[in-house]
Amino acid sequence: MTGSRDGFSSWMAACGERAEQALARALPEENAVPHSLHRAMRYAVLGGGKRVRPMLTYAAGEACASGGGNDAALDAAAVAVELIHAYSLVHDDMPCMDDDVLRRGRPTVHVEFGQATALLAGDALQTLAFEALGGMPIAPGLTVQALQVLAAAAGSRGMAGGQAIDLDSVGKALGREELEAMHRLKTGALLRASAALGGIVVGASSAQRAALDGYAQAVGLAFQVVDDILDVTADSARLGKTAGKDAAADKPTYVSILGLEEAQALAERLRQAAHEAIAPLGAGGARLAALADFIVLRDR
Repeated sequence: MTGSRDGFSSWMAACGERAEQALARALPEENAVPHSLHRAMRYAVLGGGKRVRPMLTYAAGEACASGGGNDAALDAAAVAVELIHAYSLVHDDMPCMDDDVLRRGRPTVHVEFGQATALLAGDALQTLAFEALGGMPIAPGLTVQALQVLAAAAGSRGMAGGQAIDLDSVGKALGREELEAMHRLKTGALLRASAALGGIVVGASSAQRAALDGYAQAVGLAFQVVDDILDVTADSARLGKTAGKDAAADKPTYVSILGLEEAQALAERLRQAAHEAIAPLGAGGARLAALADFIVLRDR
């Protein structure tokens, strides 16, 4: 068991480094005009973060590839999902949204570069994500599918819509079903897209894509449940962002609705559901299973 954990830790480190290098290549250099915007973009993306979304893309591609995957296309897909994630964090941290000053253990982008530059950096990161997908060396039909999947996940029926519901819900008493619906959009949609893109770029079958989607739905919800738990149980140094922010803002969370113990039980049930969903993938789904364990059991 220890050897298996060590192997997964090595794989995570390798994926993180692979994603970091691919992101560094995709981002404009700091010495390119406009300098301040490009510095802010690189600051927002590089040198921090767990890279869970790129890991999902790589693991999904590995699980579904037959005869080897398309490394360049997987890198482009991994870059795209992380750029969308990074842009969302830049905007979410701004005073008009969550008004946070700490992200990944350092000042947020608007604190470091000003609000106007932060807004533009988020906009530019979003468009760069689709530029990355558009250049993938795969069949044009698969590229179109990938673009549609990411656009839907990031838009009003995905991440942006979930954030809008979240803002409208401050101070309101949401039920569990309403909270779950919000987080399936706000957090879950991009995690589902991350896994879906990995399958798309390696030509996954319909059955494989269905297994990936069932897995990603469970993992996407588990990720938010665990985030809510950590907001209560961890400190800012461990989180790399401001702890207790949700409670201070009177936001509904799984902990506030279910209580800490039941929220932890729900996260465990979702972890098991993720494992069951990828059973049809056989041994190829081992990385995905380990990734689900990491997401649910992180910081314990």
